Amino acid sequence: MSLSPARLDRFARHIVLPEIGGAGQVKLAESHVVLVGLGGIGSPALQYLAGAGIGKLTLLDDDIVDASNLQRQTIYSQRDVGHGKAVAARRWLANFDEALQVEISDARIAAGNAGDLIEGADLVLDGTDNFATRLAVSDACVVERTPLLSAAVGRFQGQVGAFAGHLVGQACYRCFVGDAFDAEDCDTCAEDGMLGAMAGWAGTFAAMQAVRALLSGVSTFGEPQWGKLHILDGMKPGMRTLTIAKDPECKGCGNSVR
Repeated sequence: MSLSPARLDRFARHIVLPEIGGAGQVKLAESHVVLVGLGGIGSPALQYLAGAGIGKLTLLDDDIVDASNLQRQTIYSQRDVGHGKAVAARRWLANFDEALQVEISDARIAAGNAGDLIEGADLVLDGTDNFATRLAVSDACVVERTPLLSAAVGRFQGQVGAFAGHLVGQACYRCFVGDAFDAEDCDTCAEDGMLGAMAGWAGTFAAMQAVRALLSGVSTFGEPQWGKLHILDGMKPGMRTLTIAKDPECKGCGNSVR
């Protein structure tokens, strides 16, 4: 694959970076990312994934835009209130870069359909807000042998983790949280509150980590950091990093055949 003169000009600031270069930009243009959840994390992540020139994006969200979303979900405007998030996100992408390939689904992702919805992806970025969905996505990623970036945010804290439970010795998201949260029992930002810019930090950091993972083996920026969980603290501010060990008894990846 080669980039047209117009695309070379559009991504010139990437290409001149030795850590990305032309080969890295071509790799991004050939990549397919599934974005699960188009809310506080998914919105800014989508903006920077599109800005990076990810060639194909699949957008999954069954929710509609509410006026309270506009404080942090940066791709939506007043006119999108009451409309489906997936449709509104596709409209934003069409206005931003018509060359990108986009697929959408407003089906609610669950254990029964997660595999079909992420099939063929090079990477899944999950920014959903409940453990039932997160665990369904994680388990599907293990089965489909697809890397997963999982991001979460609340109040003044966020976290972004990279998981590749399909690889020998690498943890999946279920290794991190266990099986105790299969029910939809997460606290919501409606109850706890959230600084809008905190969601932006988590979402844009997740987009950067997605680019890093996609460029593994192609450029020097490509260090996927599997098993690393980055915890973002907006109050200090600061960030610390933990390593998540693979659980040999994990029902998501522990007993899978490699």
